Amino acid sequence: MRASGTFTVAEFTPAPVPESDIRTAAGVGVATMRKEFRGEVAGRSGTLFTAAFDQATGVGTYVAMESFTGTLHGAEGTFNFAHAATTLGVGRNDEYFTVVPGSGTGALAGITGTGSIAVDEDGTHRIHLDYELPA
Repeated sequence: MRASGTFTVAEFTPAPVPESDIRTAAGVGVATMRKEFRGEVAGRSGTLFTAAFDQATGVGTYVAMESFTGTLHGAEGTFNFAHAATTLGVGRNDEYFTVVPGSGTGALAGITGTGSIAVDEDGTHRIHLDYELPA
């Protein structure tokens, strides 16, 4: 099945990063995020977000792990998903998105799947999940 929706970032909180003796041209940052989802994907998530990103050029890569609670097509439960992407200043490249096996609860127990995130020109964030649930 495919579920689609939009989401907003309700909270973005940078977290301290331990000092490293390795300095690169793109600093590494960590943050927690809270997102709110609407549509066939409805609910909220807590996210651990890590990125190496140059704000001036818009070039970098992020890796995120999300814990979602809500509904997919009305089926209620929780699950984790991981995603990553690279940007070269415009668009998203090398995207990775997967539902974490064994992480589903409630009506979403046993969920598996993949997905994608897109950002429209007007800034709207979209999510698509291609998923399966056990029969």
